[in-house]
Amino acid sequence: MAKSSRWYKLDNAAKIVPSQAKGADTRVFRLTAVLKEDVNKEVLEQALSEVAPEFPIFNVVLKPGFFWYYLEDADIAPHVEEEGEFPLEALYSPGKRDLLYRVNYYRNRINLEVFHVLADGTGAFMFLKHLVAKYLEIRHSLPLTRFDDDISSMQENSADAFDTFYEKSAGLEQLKEMGGKRAWQLNEEKDPNLRCHLIEGVVSAGKFLEKAKEYGTTVGVFSVAVYIEAAIKRMTVRQKKRPIVVSVPVNLRQFYHSFTARNFFSVINISFNALEYDGTIESIIPKVKSAFTEQLSKEKINDNMNSYAALEHNFAVKMIPLIIKDIGISIFSMAAGRGVTCTMSNLGRITMPEGLDGYIDYFSAFMAAPSEQVCVSTFGDKMVFGEVSPYVTHGVMMNFFRILTAAGIDVEISSNDYDYYEEDKGAVLS
Repeated sequence: MAKSSRWYKLDNAAKIVPSQAKGADTRVFRLTAVLKEDVNKEVLEQALSEVAPEFPIFNVVLKPGFFWYYLEDADIAPHVEEEGEFPLEALYSPGKRDLLYRVNYYRNRINLEVFHVLADGTGAFMFLKHLVAKYLEIRHSLPLTRFDDDISSMQENSADAFDTFYEKSAGLEQLKEMGGKRAWQLNEEKDPNLRCHLIEGVVSAGKFLEKAKEYGTTVGVFSVAVYIEAAIKRMTVRQKKRPIVVSVPVNLRQFYHSFTARNFFSVINISFNALEYDGTIESIIPKVKSAFTEQLSKEKINDNMNSYAALEHNFAVKMIPLIIKDIGISIFSMAAGRGVTCTMSNLGRITMPEGLDGYIDYFSAFMAAPSEQVCVSTFGDKMVFGEVSPYVTHGVMMNFFRILTAAGIDVEISSNDYDYYEEDKGAVLS
């Protein structure tokens, strides 16, 4: 008798992902470990074969059910490839039985690309950190490393934390609000083939923190405030009638005791009226700081988490066939997208077990997006802003880096663009 496959429900944040994955918005994360030496493919292949079984939720395929998509165990061995021509290519194709993640490398870079149905950035970093640690153990004959702050069991890293912590909610309030507001939208030159364009900016984490403290605020607030100022410098007078809205994913593991490697995040939206800008970032920071404080209260976070989880528990939504849900979610996603200028996700400080830091230069993160998404990650003294968009011009992000440079924070910029954009030239990510 054939062994039956184990299957998993999609977590609440993942349920809408397959319907959203279109064009440049492949809903794929790229997490990168930049080493201080070139990557050995054979060693990386061995490391992957040993680490993959520790994360069973990654070794699955996506299948459509009658009401929802679901994940099914797959007896497919993951393999390492040298990086291809384009990053963040789609990982899910309807009707194909493929793994929903890939591992590739280029020179000294190890890249993990993950379809968002599997994990959020924090969960995907759990996988990458274990993969890099195993690679370095094998490559340099190091003692076995121990992670004290990531996962404690395969059962825990596969858990649906939304389901674990859900309390009965009044409904889909937050999701309804997302579709009802209009924000200023980027108007850059689009890639005709809707390929993802990546910009990577590396700064000193110490200098960035020092500058944030000068303004009496945090790294997260300062990052969003600088982005808002960069966007305002790109707007025409007429465009300033619309607010700039920066969507900020929030790692819910900070608020609930969970070791899940799956999606477990909420979103807060930071809105700023461009007409209130007086030419200084000081006119922006207090508004952003106040919005962070209000929306990150324990009560608000709990309400937001329950609102996300309510999608699965709403009986009317449950009973709609998947083919109709796909259409409805696509329409909703387009409406919600009009209410956001950019998404900025701060993945925080990445730590590795003692003894491995000396082999790693930094980590970076990228997320495919219909317009623009910026992922922030920090390792040691290197803080990396990874921007992804379907645009061949990068006006706001270049303004962002110019503001930092003017503030005395040097920026090292690289890109997968080969041509000149604006007055800046991007170098190939290497």
